[in-house]
Amino acid sequence: MVENVFKAMYVIADFIINASRALKKEQVERMINKLVEVYHRKDHKILVMGAGRSGLVGRAFAMRLLHLGYNVYVLGDTIVPRIGKDDIVVAISGSGRTKLIITAAEAAKQVGATVIAVTSYPDSPLAKIADIVVEVPGRTKIAREEDYFARQILGIHEPLAPLGTLFEDTAMVFLDAVVAELMDKLGKTEEDLKAIHANIEI
Repeated sequence: MVENVFKAMYVIADFIINASRALKKEQVERMINKLVEVYHRKDHKILVMGAGRSGLVGRAFAMRLLHLGYNVYVLGDTIVPRIGKDDIVVAISGSGRTKLIITAAEAAKQVGATVIAVTSYPDSPLAKIADIVVEVPGRTKIAREEDYFARQILGIHEPLAPLGTLFEDTAMVFLDAVVAELMDKLGKTEEDLKAIHANIEI
């Protein structure tokens, strides 16, 4: 029934509102302060990464960072440069257990980059690697097979999938709100963002 569409929209919106109240102010402030700090360095680089739908959320965030004037890249693209000391890696993973993201975060730490983890699980392997953790509510349970790519290969589509959606939707709205705060902190206007927006599009 079409009513279920509207019901689902209400449930998702309600969840995001409640999640915003659950966010830890000090965690968000640490993330914002680090992003403001790196903006003022000429040689700054930010690498955003996530698997599956979290990766799509990451790409949207990276695009807005680009519009703000950041030197930003997305893991998996062919033009990703060398990441080094004092660069920032933003790792997005609801479970905090996706092997690809953990491996990449570990590599980033080894070269001295600052890792910011956006995850629902502060005790996850990703969170333990990270310098800054922002707990974004989402999944209430962890799937039988915790690695995203393993689930895809095995064809596992457990009923927990909608709970993953809640993390991804909430993370998307949270990161859009981070962009709004960065606009204010950096004194950017919508016109400034438009000036960097792509002018050659398909």
